[in-house]
Amino acid sequence: MPSSILSQRKLGPFSVSSVGLGCMNLSHAYGVPPPPDAAARLLLRALDLGVTHFDTAALYGFGANEELVGRTLSPFRSQFTLASKCGIQGVTSDGGVRRVIDGRPEVLKQTCEDSLRRLKTEVIDLYYLHRWHKAVPIEDSVGALAELVREGKIRSIGLSEVSAATLERAQAVHPIAAVQSEYSLCTRNVEIAVIEACRRNGTTFVAFSPLARGFLAGAVSDVSAFDAKDIRRAMPRFEAAANAANLRLLDGFARLARDEGATMAQLSLGWVLSRGAHVLAIPGTTREAHLEENLGAAALTLRPDTVARADALINRHTVAGERYNAATQAEIDTENF
Repeated sequence: MPSSILSQRKLGPFSVSSVGLGCMNLSHAYGVPPPPDAAARLLLRALDLGVTHFDTAALYGFGANEELVGRTLSPFRSQFTLASKCGIQGVTSDGGVRRVIDGRPEVLKQTCEDSLRRLKTEVIDLYYLHRWHKAVPIEDSVGALAELVREGKIRSIGLSEVSAATLERAQAVHPIAAVQSEYSLCTRNVEIAVIEACRRNGTTFVAFSPLARGFLAGAVSDVSAFDAKDIRRAMPRFEAAANAANLRLLDGFARLARDEGATMAQLSLGWVLSRGAHVLAIPGTTREAHLEENLGAAALTLRPDTVARADALINRHTVAGERYNAATQAEIDTENF
């Protein structure tokens, strides 16, 4: 399968496309996912366009997303870097499936076995602890992942939504290849300490939701139209009043993107990539046109004044609403303003 060459950056020990693909919303989180055949076409199109970093998790669709990725991409396994996650999974109870954070070593090891089977692979290149289970010392959870490295079941270890202090504790147990957290013009928490801690430790920082869950691409005008199961319904930033206030920022942002010869999505991704050579972005999408648009950001070099103007326009002081409600925020270890 021929592929284009996108700009490359380091992801731990690997070299990958600077813009990868977050696979979550092909199975999970934003309402009804696309049909499996359409989701498979998008994955193959991403590979054809030069994406070499695919990110999934045991949580997404309670295993369905890993099955999709494995079923579709396993014939091309040597052509890309595969990232998945453990530490949050679905547990069957009362006739349904509920989301549970569990970082016990034995659970992480079993989750890895299940993921290897679903992904149809013998080894996962980058395996994240999806959330730090605060009842379990981070050293114990990372120690279990280090055993998986020694057993050849995973190649490197990542952490998701952790603080700089937790990264340092984990790093003392085993080298941490990557930290993944939400990061965009709208969500700046990792600027407190995590991005710098990653740079200092030689750890890649991977930005998820770099388009602010669609907002920065201009895709969120009417929050009342969200599907009943869309996770944004529980996010304060997408409450009607906060979203209406934030929409006022987009006219200026759209003009800034036009001045740069880019779309709003491309400007958003270009801004994330401008934060350091150790920073990657993994936007997700269900549409091939949006995929192609997003990948256009890999070739974008923003002028310093454009970066400064974007910073001044959209930042933690100008954006209304928190990113998570109190219950979800309690699960997060990343520093908060």
